[in-house]
Amino acid sequence: MNDRPKGRAVVVDDDRRMCELLATGLGRKGFDVTTRQSAEEAFELVGRGDVDVVVTDLNMRGLNGIQLCERVVASFPDVPVVVITAFGSLETAVAAIRVGAYDFITKPFEIDELLFALDRAIQHKRLRDEVKRLKRAVDGARPIDELIGTSEAMRQLRAAVARVADSDAAVLVSGESGTGKELVARALHRLGRRRGGPFVAVDCGTARQALLEVDLFGRVARDGESAREGTFVQANRGVLLLDEIGDLPLDLQPKVLRALQDRAVRPVGGNAPVPFDARVVCATSRDLATAVDDGRFREDLLLRIDVVRVEVPPLRARAGDVLLLAQDCIRRLQAKRPGSAVSGISPPAAEKLLAYPWPGNVRELQNCIERAVTLARYDEIMVDDLPEQIRSYRRSHVLVASDDPSELVPMEEVERRYVVRVLEAVAGNKTLAARILGFDRKTLYRKLERYGTEEALPDADDDPPSPPRS
Repeated sequence: MNDRPKGRAVVVDDDRRMCELLATGLGRKGFDVTTRQSAEEAFELVGRGDVDVVVTDLNMRGLNGIQLCERVVASFPDVPVVVITAFGSLETAVAAIRVGAYDFITKPFEIDELLFALDRAIQHKRLRDEVKRLKRAVDGARPIDELIGTSEAMRQLRAAVARVADSDAAVLVSGESGTGKELVARALHRLGRRRGGPFVAVDCGTARQALLEVDLFGRVARDGESAREGTFVQANRGVLLLDEIGDLPLDLQPKVLRALQDRAVRPVGGNAPVPFDARVVCATSRDLATAVDDGRFREDLLLRIDVVRVEVPPLRARAGDVLLLAQDCIRRLQAKRPGSAVSGISPPAAEKLLAYPWPGNVRELQNCIERAVTLARYDEIMVDDLPEQIRSYRRSHVLVASDDPSELVPMEEVERRYVVRVLEAVAGNKTLAARILGFDRKTLYRKLERYGTEEALPDADDDPPSPPRS
């Protein structure tokens, strides 16, 4: 025997007896029924999830059925609403349909008539959910475009993001400044079931506490100030990124914790809670465990946001991705500046990029390439186009290790060493190496034949797809 309910319905009527009658009748037909005697209470219940359909009376004290329907459709469009009324005029039917009601039933009615309407409404919802699920499955099978790199660290990062993207579990994205934590949050949004909703980001460390509180929770209209919707509510049906959560003022931390627990916020100056339905992703470059020990961060808030931890590796841990990221940055700058002639990186400049440890991570690399493209006089970035700290950086392994003219090598040898270094960095993947070098694959093969190195290098013909663009 299948004990699974036909669906989860909330019945809304300010007449308690009518609520009980409908709950009993639908319960006997296999529905899991919850009742509420006000539209406000029903809307709050829908905001918590686990509701397949709303059945509401039209005429009620406070918000009426039309107004409730309008709110549900605006905030939770996947939840169908069936409106019931004893005043079955054409005008009221049209009004209900106009605000998005799935169906309209007039009193008196048989329970089977309502049952038929609910069965159709729930079937419609489940079909729509299945279509969305299949679309996510197809899209999720593609590479995660925002997270560029062929290194093992990036493969592990993409796998971690793919595992948790379709969940609503709280995610804490941690990593050094400039590593691309917001890109991870955007990837979670793009691959998850909330991809059709908004992505809203708030930097918790850039505003004064009073401004940040309004930004997060909103405010009610008063004293000449207009009402403002907070970002928790703005992110409804989408994803809210609380960036640099470790910088959140201590006085605001209990309010954020309460919002996450209740799935509702209280606007500044108001008392009534406003529900929200958003996945909250937090990001930090700080050690929050140490901040807890120092009394700068609440332990209960850390436990709430750190259900799943995603670590973003620093650029020095994925050195093989440096040239790929740099070339991708050049492509994006070309798209923004159609007149730019820069299309690649000279071998000596590339050697400088590979040698540098990138303490500012991907953000520092992007700034470096943008500066170099701006200053470049040729169609390649040269060493002189790079910032001083990168030009002057020294490490043990360099292409040209001496200023003694007798030890200097011809440009072709510099190029050969650079080509070999790129191939080593991408594990012998010649298609990827050619793309980084700015050659086509045939040109790369010709150069390798001339260098006499083709047979000595590993061959990775199982090339991955083209490197994704940010």
